[in-house]
Amino acid sequence: MFDLSMIEAVLLTIITASTPLLLAAIGELVVERSGVLNLGVEGMMIVGAVIGFAATQATGSPTFGIIAALAAGIAMSLLFGFLTLNLMANQVATGLALTILGLGLSGMIGEAFIGQPGISLEPIAIPVLSSIPFIGPLLFNQDLLVYTSYGLVLAVYLVLFKSRTGLIIRAVGDNHASAHSLGYSVIKVRYLAVMFGGACSGLAGAYLSLIYTPQWVEGMTAGRGWIALALVVFASWRPARVLIGAYLFGAVSILQFHAQAAGIALPTQFMSALPYLATIIVLIMISRNKTLAKVNTPACLGKPFVPDR
Repeated sequence: MFDLSMIEAVLLTIITASTPLLLAAIGELVVERSGVLNLGVEGMMIVGAVIGFAATQATGSPTFGIIAALAAGIAMSLLFGFLTLNLMANQVATGLALTILGLGLSGMIGEAFIGQPGISLEPIAIPVLSSIPFIGPLLFNQDLLVYTSYGLVLAVYLVLFKSRTGLIIRAVGDNHASAHSLGYSVIKVRYLAVMFGGACSGLAGAYLSLIYTPQWVEGMTAGRGWIALALVVFASWRPARVLIGAYLFGAVSILQFHAQAAGIALPTQFMSALPYLATIIVLIMISRNKTLAKVNTPACLGKPFVPDR
């Protein structure tokens, strides 16, 4: 029978497993709201992970590592933006190429860091609130990136749905020709959205190498970028639903460890495949609801914009 401390421990592991998914997905949500489909989330995450780890090892400061990971994610996103927004390259093909590039580049950079112990980012306890039984350790004694993930969800909601800036982003994503005719720079808006998505993916990667498992392991993103992409669709491009979805998927991903600890006799391969099986099931369920998909999907998603000459 579970006691309160055991439940608290399980919930803490769910938060840890969910945070990189939430960070990457909330960034991709803004990207797709602007009408751009970036399938290179996995590549940006893995580069953020290795650069964040390398910068932390070089400086001894996890904070500097986070900044470096954020910059690496933006740099990768700028490459994607140049190819798709300036050169009009196919967004799907470019995103896949970005992932392949990121995996290869991270393997090359990270070779020198394999086996080195990492420097973990310490949690920040909020005075008084962190002392509240059960709730305090869960919500108010977390690391900087967990707090950042919550702040980003709120900020993205307020900007997208409560501000003029968000109205412009959604207008560009829904009808870029009309937005252009009203005098808005479609390319500029999409560049900024893509850069924001890259920054969030870089932070998600830094979380993996500095907090989730404070070390560098080649391929440590392990498909989380693809799950983040599915999360955006699962959430119907709504920030609050991304938060819920990330924690649901995070719970599924750590289920394998608790099931094994409880002595449940299931093949380890099946337990490891559960998060990806859940992703497939969710996408099938969403695809069956055509009305929901049409109402919430940005109308210009994945479509290139050629400005008037």
